[in-house]
Amino acid sequence: MRRRYRYGAWQGGPDPLAEPYDVATAVDALGDSVLAGESTSEALRRLMRAGAAGRRGLDALRDMIRERLRTARNRGAMDGTLRDVQQLLDEALQAEEQTLEYDPRPEARLAESELASLPDDTAGAVRALSDYQWSNASARQKYQELQDLLRREVLDSSFEKMRDALGTPGGIDQGRLREMISELTDLIQSHNRGEDTTAAFEHFMERHGDAFPDNPSNTAELIDGLARQAAAQQRMLAGMSREQRMELANLISDTWDQMGVGDQIGALNDELRRARPDLRWDRGSVPDGAESLGLGDATAAVRDLADLEALSRALSQDYPEADLSDIDVQALENALGRNAIDDLEALRELESELEDQGWLNRSAGKLTLSPKAVRRMGSTALRRVFGRLSDGRRGQHDITATGPAGELTGSSRPWTFGDEQPIDVVETVRRAVLRTAGDRPDLCIGMADLEPDDPGARPKGVPIAVDDIAVVETERRSSAAVALLVDLSYSMALRGTWPEAKSTALALNTLVSTRFPQDAIQIIGFASRAREISAADLADLDVDTLQGTNLQHGLILARRFLARHRDSEPIIMIVTDGEPTAHLTENGRAVFYWPPLPETIALTMTEVTRCTRIGAQINVFALDPDPSLIEFVDTLARQAGGRLFQPDPARLGEYVVADYLDARRGRRARSA
Repeated sequence: MRRRYRYGAWQGGPDPLAEPYDVATAVDALGDSVLAGESTSEALRRLMRAGAAGRRGLDALRDMIRERLRTARNRGAMDGTLRDVQQLLDEALQAEEQTLEYDPRPEARLAESELASLPDDTAGAVRALSDYQWSNASARQKYQELQDLLRREVLDSSFEKMRDALGTPGGIDQGRLREMISELTDLIQSHNRGEDTTAAFEHFMERHGDAFPDNPSNTAELIDGLARQAAAQQRMLAGMSREQRMELANLISDTWDQMGVGDQIGALNDELRRARPDLRWDRGSVPDGAESLGLGDATAAVRDLADLEALSRALSQDYPEADLSDIDVQALENALGRNAIDDLEALRELESELEDQGWLNRSAGKLTLSPKAVRRMGSTALRRVFGRLSDGRRGQHDITATGPAGELTGSSRPWTFGDEQPIDVVETVRRAVLRTAGDRPDLCIGMADLEPDDPGARPKGVPIAVDDIAVVETERRSSAAVALLVDLSYSMALRGTWPEAKSTALALNTLVSTRFPQDAIQIIGFASRAREISAADLADLDVDTLQGTNLQHGLILARRFLARHRDSEPIIMIVTDGEPTAHLTENGRAVFYWPPLPETIALTMTEVTRCTRIGAQINVFALDPDPSLIEFVDTLARQAGGRLFQPDPARLGEYVVADYLDARRGRRARSA
């Protein structure tokens, strides 16, 4: 069976030929933010704000909404209808008074008296003139224009775009208006009671659907549009002065009464409030500009302003339990167009893919990185470290070492500074002879060439240079137990060293678990107290806000860990930016004091001694040049037979990984 294909012009939307976005790139961005100290939710929010795959992020969309907001806030004044009504009323009264002034009849004097006693407020005057018999035709026409204006504006204010559907050549079809409002109120009441309104909604739309050009698809959408319009009208009134608010509210009420639906409108608004109590009904932002807006336009302006403010807040995602689904797609399209919808959909798809592909876990409303994501973070951190290392020792496992565990491999290698293997004398001399043979003919003379009557004769010596020295290569495949102690005190965050320390822990954990699976590693965090940290918890690890740097407790946990791996080479690495300021008492209580107590220093050094007794070498990576810290850790390293490093925090990962690899080889690491 042949397939048929249809081709046509692109109708907008995402580029169908664009390459799919590499989700792993987004995971790396999330990882960088998490390493910088953000939670997973904060990191995802940052990614959504920045955008991805060539699409604008939430920040860019929000900036555009802010521009729309500035325009909307200057759209115009809210009292346009009130001014127009006042002007028409003044013109009608002026024309009527001029006619009555020249009318000698007694009825004219009575009419003048009636006009003189009109209420001072506009609404009261309009209401009092509803039954007045006008003498001037122009005045009568002005008053009729005033009434028509009020009907149009009031209807537009409550039911946007409905006037054309309910209009007739003679004005609004008030009979149909009453039927529509009555049936609409009944429909919303049923919805508020929790009843199924599907059939009732369809029946209502068959009869009155032309009055709702937005064509809502269900009762909820119908209520949403009406409620937002009604709430906007209330906010518009609330934004006026007390006098203006009272006059306009009375004009609106009187106009509904004249159309015979005053009570019905009140009941409808009550049901709308009951259906959408979440809307801002009483207070909110209102436009303010030089141009006067009619009641309908003013209500629409207030509603649009509220929609833009809600969009701006939703796009910020800066509130509890924020979600991309909170963003009103229709409002976004109305404000920014189709491209903005495509940008939002791309972000939603990216977020969905991160969960569907197993990078993110969501449980009980909390978002966390999955073990898969943590492994990638560690691999990325390790790859960056190796990218900065230039000695080419990536993942080497075979190590050369001396001692009873060493086995001769049968080969030699050039000596390098720090090697502890025995010198291969034969290979060393051979290298020296080969190097100097061309320059020293006497080296070719054998014992047979010596003069027999010269018993003291000896061949001349072979000069040996440093480059000639070779060592016997031994091979020892062994396992190591690595305890990485990471300072979790709050000063790490204040100094900006925490992200690199966290990245280093991830990189080392990944290196050990993937390249040297026979090795064991334990990350230990220490602040006021110390605790063991699993690989799964590394991603969300953060500094401790409690005061204290309890290195003593950290060394206790390290010693316990190493005791569980007695057959492995014990390695302890300490990353810190401060000297010990806390220790544990005999009853397990943590004691903090600054400056450090002599007892704190003594107990810490006692643990150092205990660690060295089990053969552990302790290397310290000091991240702060404070003299008191350097003095302490230098003493610690010397006592433990280890080394002190003072790396640039940005290169901490290189130092720690290189030190581990050197320790795996059983030789001292080179100081950078």
